[in-house]
Amino acid sequence: MAIVVTPLSGSEKLCFREVFTSAWASGLLSEYIRTYVFVKFSLSHGHREMYSPESNSVYMSQKWVRIEESADSVRKLVMESEFLDKVEDNATVRAWSEQCQIEKGDNLVKGHVSELRDFTNISVTQNELQELKEIWTQWDNETKQQFYGTYGDLPYLLDVKIDKHLFRAMAQFWNAAYSCFSFGKVDLVPTVEEYTTLLRCPRIQVDKAYSKTVNGPTFVKKLTNITGMSEQLVLARMQKKGESKCISWTCLRDLILAHPDAKKKIDVFALCVYGMIIFPKALRHIDEAVIDLFSRLDKGVTPVPAILAETFRSLNACRRMGEGRFIGCAQLLLAWFHSHFWKVEKVSYRFITENYSPLEEIAATPRREDVSEESWIALFQNLQEGDIGWKVPWLITDQILYRCGSFDWVPLLGIWGATAYAPLLVLRQYNSRQFVPTTYGLAQCEFSYEWGSYKKKVKEISSAWNQIHRMKRLSIGPMTTSEYREWRTRRINDNIPEPNPEGAQSREEYLRVVPLELEIVKQDFEKMSAELERKIERLEEEKMLLKLDVDGQKSETERLRKEKEKVEEDRDDLKMEYKKMRLTIRNAGLGKTPEPWRHEIQEEKAKASSWEKKFQEMQTQNGILRKDMAESHKEKKGLKAKVAELGRSLHHYQRRDSKDELKLSLNKTKEMKGKIEGLETTLHGCELRIELLEAREGQWKEELHHSHQQVRDRDYLMGEAIVQIR
Repeated sequence: MAIVVTPLSGSEKLCFREVFTSAWASGLLSEYIRTYVFVKFSLSHGHREMYSPESNSVYMSQKWVRIEESADSVRKLVMESEFLDKVEDNATVRAWSEQCQIEKGDNLVKGHVSELRDFTNISVTQNELQELKEIWTQWDNETKQQFYGTYGDLPYLLDVKIDKHLFRAMAQFWNAAYSCFSFGKVDLVPTVEEYTTLLRCPRIQVDKAYSKTVNGPTFVKKLTNITGMSEQLVLARMQKKGESKCISWTCLRDLILAHPDAKKKIDVFALCVYGMIIFPKALRHIDEAVIDLFSRLDKGVTPVPAILAETFRSLNACRRMGEGRFIGCAQLLLAWFHSHFWKVEKVSYRFITENYSPLEEIAATPRREDVSEESWIALFQNLQEGDIGWKVPWLITDQILYRCGSFDWVPLLGIWGATAYAPLLVLRQYNSRQFVPTTYGLAQCEFSYEWGSYKKKVKEISSAWNQIHRMKRLSIGPMTTSEYREWRTRRINDNIPEPNPEGAQSREEYLRVVPLELEIVKQDFEKMSAELERKIERLEEEKMLLKLDVDGQKSETERLRKEKEKVEEDRDDLKMEYKKMRLTIRNAGLGKTPEPWRHEIQEEKAKASSWEKKFQEMQTQNGILRKDMAESHKEKKGLKAKVAELGRSLHHYQRRDSKDELKLSLNKTKEMKGKIEGLETTLHGCELRIELLEAREGQWKEELHHSHQQVRDRDYLMGEAIVQIR
């Protein structure tokens, strides 16, 4: 067998360095030197493959053999291969962190008095997502695949159920001083790597963090570019919630359903997911800060630091106030929680392939919903290190982002403010050995963009993200150092529920089915609730009837009010007319006392009565004259008849040529003519008298009518005067 020693490749250096640094830090270098030395070898007749019998041996892709060598030879080999060339090793970072902790101290010191309440009443009120789900289910597979390729696994958040009991129990254990969950002896926090893996967005650059723009495009311009709407339409539909501009979900929903551009339709749907699930600050509205972040995604900006920042800031705010509404992404936080607590929930994960989606499996996995908040709190209070899965099965990474720039931890820029977290606090989540982390200043790093000098801090943090520091994980040896265990024991927490060993029970006891007696009580309670619901329904019906009555009363009141207004208007008009009439009376000299008015009216009535009597007398005389005239007409007719008879007699006498008779007839004729003329004269006189009487009768009628009119006018004036006097 011919053994040929050759220099190590880059990947081989990293694998060997992990063993070397672990051995160096633990003081067992000589033991590892006697046990692990790897070189390439070749045989003239073929290749052989051998592995270390130790459980923590490193898997190498090429053919390796284990041989014994001296410590000096190993050190020489390491130096010649430039083993520690570009990557910060675990031992160096550990030494730096522990030194910082010694020099600067902890985030909280002994004697700290917490201002946090013992219980946080946190609300997880979320937007109604049914319409978003319906839109997603209506899309064809091609459109869905286009969405996945652009925005990742966001749609699976629609199916993640929110267990309010679990979430409220988790909030009690949020350690605001260290930006992590402290469950008993366990510290856990969502990391940038874990959230990036959960979202699986192919377009983002993991090191390109979001920062709030100062002099960027306006809200209208950003929304126009995203949705394709005109600026006039955006201005018309823009709303304000407090000090922030926003646009309603219903407006964007209608746009998704009717938009002719498939790409714009996908963009608007993704914007709604960000505004209603990931950053649900304004219910059923998308805030302008969300739109600012979303407009930067096409430039490769990662949203993960902003999501973590608003998650941590919301938990901090609720813990400080003792209550409040969580405005981070509850679905993503619970998905992360279930991934670490699969041992508690007894959920197994399938083999991870290239196209594996953690969110898809988490959303599809059935969960228990019958565990009370008190049971979860009791479980978390006594949680042991072996009860959880430190490293989630789907996280595949060998490098850990542990600080940025001059900061000792990772600062996070959100869309409404900034905060930070310390990945060195949770190295076991990367399957790396846990040592003492540096945490000084974490509690003071949070600020809001409403703060006056925030722009300078944002610029500083943005520059720090251009100088990120990563370290290799180390999984050799014990998972915690003795220094860490000592530090964790004496660490001062900020009003976190302490473990209760006396009441500690097994996981099964905490999560077991509710006892029979309690089940009976629950059934009784449900019956009472059903009865109360029926009563509530009856009360609702009565309320509806009362509401109808109230509406009727309101209508009647409105009608009476209108009538009152009309009466008041008529009263005002009457007052004006009264004033005008008073002025007219004063100008006409009619402003007399009632007694003279009565006397004058009586005189006028007496005059009217006398005129009526005269009129009646004249009518009587007129009737007599008419009778006389009729008799005269009759006599005239009789005389004419006699004259005709005399004419005939005269003619007869002329025939007889009787002179005497003729003379006698002529005399009679003359006499009759004289009578006729007298009668005609009398008749003419009567006719003249009748005409005169008729003329006087018309004049008397006019005077009588005028007198009656004067009497009526004075009666009216008298009545008005009496009303005024009253």
